[in-house]
This record gives sequence, structure tokens and C-alpha cells, in this order.
Amino acid sequence: MLSPAMETFGLFRVAACVPRVKVADVKHNCEGICRMIDKAEASGVSLAVFPELSVTGYTCLDLFGQDLLLTKSEEAVGVIADHTRGRHCTVVVGAPVRFRGRLYNCAVVIRNGGIKGIVPKIYLPTYAEFDESRWFASGSDFLSTANSSCGRFVDDGKNYYRDGFDSVVRFCSQQCNISPNLLFTVGKATFGIEICEDFWTPIPPSSFLAPSGAQVIVNISASNEVMHKNKARRSLVANQSGRIVAGYVYCSAGYGESTMDTVYGGSSMICEAGDILCEGERFLMEDSMITADLDIERLNILRQKKNSFRGMAPDGTSACEYSGLYSTLDLGPSAPTAFADKLLRPVDPHPFIPKGSKEERDAEYREIFSIQSTGLAARISHIGCRKAVLGISGGLDSTLALLVTAMAFDRLGMSRKDIIGITMPGLGTTKRTRSNAVDLMEALGISSREISVVPAVEQHFKDIGHDPAVMDSTYENAQARERTQILMDISNQENGLVVGTGDLSELALGWCTYNGDHMSMYGVNASVPKTLIRHLVRWAAANVFTGPAKDGGRSVAEILLDVTETPISPELMPADLNGEIKQRTEDLIGPYELHDFFIYNFMMNGYSPRKIFFLARHAFGADAGADAGKPMYSDAEILKWLKKFFWRFFTQQFKRSCMPDGPKISPVSFSPRGDFRMVSDAQVKLWMDELEELG
Repeated sequence: MLSPAMETFGLFRVAACVPRVKVADVKHNCEGICRMIDKAEASGVSLAVFPELSVTGYTCLDLFGQDLLLTKSEEAVGVIADHTRGRHCTVVVGAPVRFRGRLYNCAVVIRNGGIKGIVPKIYLPTYAEFDESRWFASGSDFLSTANSSCGRFVDDGKNYYRDGFDSVVRFCSQQCNISPNLLFTVGKATFGIEICEDFWTPIPPSSFLAPSGAQVIVNISASNEVMHKNKARRSLVANQSGRIVAGYVYCSAGYGESTMDTVYGGSSMICEAGDILCEGERFLMEDSMITADLDIERLNILRQKKNSFRGMAPDGTSACEYSGLYSTLDLGPSAPTAFADKLLRPVDPHPFIPKGSKEERDAEYREIFSIQSTGLAARISHIGCRKAVLGISGGLDSTLALLVTAMAFDRLGMSRKDIIGITMPGLGTTKRTRSNAVDLMEALGISSREISVVPAVEQHFKDIGHDPAVMDSTYENAQARERTQILMDISNQENGLVVGTGDLSELALGWCTYNGDHMSMYGVNASVPKTLIRHLVRWAAANVFTGPAKDGGRSVAEILLDVTETPISPELMPADLNGEIKQRTEDLIGPYELHDFFIYNFMMNGYSPRKIFFLARHAFGADAGADAGKPMYSDAEILKWLKKFFWRFFTQQFKRSCMPDGPKISPVSFSPRGDFRMVSDAQVKLWMDELEELG
């Protein structure tokens, strides 16, 4: 099996560094920054970000009018630049920069001894406790004159700038461009910069930087702490990273800034596409650094799929035209980070399962049931039928479908007696599932019937000349199709709607009988993955169907919990000698938690098999086992089921091409009328070839 040790997988390691500063003590601050650069370099960081005015301290106030402070600050930036020589880490520090008789609050980009570019702050807060316009000029000075399309790049080993660019500054004895309209490329990642207040405005610079090519936004900040501000700040950073589909590195001033009137807590966050990957502890009294691996490949795919991403600028200019105002400077390769040794980003093994506090999870489960039941209620109302027909097996899928149907009838004010549940024992039905099916229908107060498919299937075997001793796909699928025929015919008798039970995971794998359980009149579970169904049923048992048992029987909650503990099986093969389920689905096609992980990362993120395997190892395998003891799945097991997933996904598309209507629930849907369009004869060779290279 090939080692992934030196592969980058589209990842980009970043750090938010908060050094302990001393106001106006440039030498102390310079030493602290250099010390943290060493730490970032040792951690394989490609981009290290320091707070606003971190070289001098943000709270220097009128000392920014002193020539000595500004001169020493520039010298310190030169020392920091020299310190980066021969290193892979690109550094962004905050410092005051003089240009044409004005002083600007700037982010200075440093790489391998060179000053690569300077980005001035545009929006200067001059309200409440802030008074920046007293000392600094706005970076908007450059926006009317900067022209990134002119001239040529000059790189003589010391200077790196666009010759002919209207705003070229000599700083630290080097020439570089100074403008808010600068982008910087490191390896395969391009980043842009906004500074503190820029971000708090109605239309922050990042709203233009991102559609112009920046996958990562850097924000060097000096944001003080007051009541409720941190909550708003966290929300804004996360939301902006989601809105512009970008990585966002936020780094704010911390301990050592003046506490005369304000306190700076050293807030730091690294976000990606709306999610906070990591967050630093505030109010520390020593240096602190947080690191995370941004997934540039994922961001590119998400942007590519979201065609509204490259929209219009507020003045009506297209994003493509607006991006021509930016100059992109290539700083060289990213650091040789060994991502396989230590991955600094969370890998969710169960991406479809709600996360957060109990209240947040409850709200999501309630919403899912609301979407499902509202969709079904609307369909029933639209076609004017008065009854619903379901096949109830005692398994997870039909149980969830029945709960949703009961909720829909309750919402419509219709009697649950008009829900017709049919249990159809077959050649592999066990006492446990049959009992759960019958008891659940009774406990929910619906109309129930039992129709065995055995006589009809046995007659069918005779009709087509099939030997019942040959337990092949014919043996299994004949039972599934007979059950579907019963449901459809009874729906005709009763003027009812056949409610489908099949789920998203089964559709992905094609684990359904074509024109059997594959077919219905409305599939309420079609966008619900198998791993989520178990959680939904458990939640319903604890929060919705909580009434006591009737007449000495089992309560709805008791039955539901037993359903969640029953092995997943189509029960199309005979039970074992003890009458227990012998045919276990996950033994045949693989664990659903793996397949749901594969589905999410293939469909949502567009990952290759190699990258999915890499991430699965961190979620379930050898790399996850470092902290959790024995790995949940070996590399060989992950690879085996990943091959099974891709083979089945491509070969079974024909079943998804004609699937019934059903509401979108999870972020993934296979509806050919909605989310997913794929030809049924697409070739899987590219994906299987890559898997074969893995082992």
C-alpha cells in the first residue's frame, strides 16, 4: 500500500500567533515574533499570522507621531525578514508604514528574507474607544490609482514587486507594492488580507478578495474585549468564511497591550467555509499559537459547484471584471508539511449526524421530522387521497417512514386509522422484526394487515422454473417485488398513497430491488442516510412518542428502541437455527458508517478515492487509533469497502435515474430532478484505478 506521508491532499497549514507584547518596546516585540516564527516553522506551518501593529503594539496612541518609534519599527520588520531567510513559512505582521508623507496601519507580508507586499487598512474606526484616523491615513488612498495590469514583476533576490505598479514603496531597504488590492500565492493557496475594522463593515474587502481568487483571508486585528463582543466576533468570522467560501485566519492583539481604558484578550480563530476549525483561549498572559490545516481543494470544489459565488460587485461590475483590479504575487511553494503524520483539522466520522449541545441537536432532529412530514402532508393534500399505505418490516427504514406518516396525518388532522400498515412475512422474516412491526402499528393506532408473501413467491418460483434451494438474487428479489405489488394494489383499492421507505445510503449503493422496494409513490427517506435514521428513531422515542404502554403491551418508545438495536437486514434469506437474523446487510456490503462517510466526502467535497481513504484513516483507522486505542477499521478493511462503494455507486446509477419523488433532507440528494445528474453508463475506471494504486 502506498505511503501518503508526503502528499499534501490540497491541505494548507496556517497559524494564528498571539505574542506577548510591550507597548512601544520594538526590540521585545521583534524577539517575540521571531520566537513564534520558529515555533510555526517547526510545526510545518505555511502561513503564520500576527496581530495588528504587533511590532509596536496597537495602543501606542500619539507615540505613532514619533519618528524614533516608526524608524525602529521599520528596522524591526527588517530583522524579522532576515529571520525568515531559508525558511518555508510565510509571515504576516502588523506594523506602521510611512508612504508619501502619510502613515498607514499595515499588514506586511514576509517570505524568505523578503518584504513581498504591504496591505494598508482601509476602514479606520474613529468612534467609541477608537481614534485611528488621528494617526493613520486610509488605504483607500491607493484604490483610485493602483493598476495591477501594468508593468512586469521584478524579483532580483531582494526586491519583489510589479514594476510600473503605481504604488511601490521602499521599506526595510527593499522595494515592494503597497495596496489593499494585493493577493499572495503560496503553493496552491492564494490569500488576501483585511485588517480589523475592515471586517466589521457592511461590505468587507474579503467580499471582493475571495471572488478575485483568494481562498484564504487573513485578518490581523486589535479587537478589545467588552461584554457580548466575543460572541458577535465569532459569529461574524464564521459566517463570513461561509459566505465567501474561504478559509479565514483571524488573529487579534493580546496580553501586553495597554489596559488603561481597554483590555485585549488575544482572540484567535481559524475557520473554513462557515465552520470554526480551532479557536485560541483568550486572556492568556504568555505567547499563544493555534494551527489548523485548511482544505484548499475542498474550497475550490465548493466554489466551483456554487455558481453564484462569482456574482456581481455592488456597482454592477462582474466579479471577473473586478478581479482584474488585483495583483497576485507568487511567493513560492508551501511548507513541506507531513499531513499524514499529524492532521490539524477535525475529520467527522459521522458527518450526517447533528452536532452541538442537546438543545441544538434536538432542534435539528425536530426540523428533519418537520421537513419529512410537511413534504408528505403536502403531497397527500395535493393529490386528494385520504389514506397512506406502507410496508412495515420492523426495521429502521420502515419504522422512520411510519413515524413520519403518523406525524403528517396528525398535522393534517386526519385519523391515523387511515394509515394502512402491512407486514408481509417472507422466507427470512424473524420473530423479532415481525413482533416489532405488529406491536408498533398497534401502539401507534394505525390500521394493520398481515399478508404473507410466501405462497405467492413459491408459486412464482414454479411459474418461472426457479429452484427455491438456489438462494440467489432471483430468490431474494422475487420477495421484494411481490411486497411492492401488494402495496401498490392495496393503494389502488383504498385510494391511498404508497409511502416509500428506502434511504439515501441504499440508493447510493443500489442496495434495493429495482421495481421492488426501490419504487413507491413518495419516498420520505430518500435523502436520509442510514446512520442518521437510527438517531432519528432514538430521538423520536425520547421526545415525541413518549406515551405509556396500552393494555399491558409495550410502549411506542420501547418498541422503537428495540428496532434501533436490531441488526440491519432485508430478511430475504432464511433465519439461523435459533430463529435469529442470519443475513446481515453490513456483512455483505460493508458498514454503513463507512459508506455514509464515503458518500458525504465524495458528493459534498468532490474528493478523490485517495483523499477519502486518507481521511477515513483519520476518522476510523490507524491514525484515529493513536488516541482511541485499537483502530476501528484496518487499512485493508477501509480500502475493501471503499472499492465496494465506488463500484456499486457507478454501476447502480440506473436505479437512481428513475427514483420516486421525495423531500431533500440532508445536504446530499440523488434526485435526478434536483441535486444529482449522472448518466447510467458512466465509467468507474478512473476511480478504481486510483484505488488499485493504494493496494
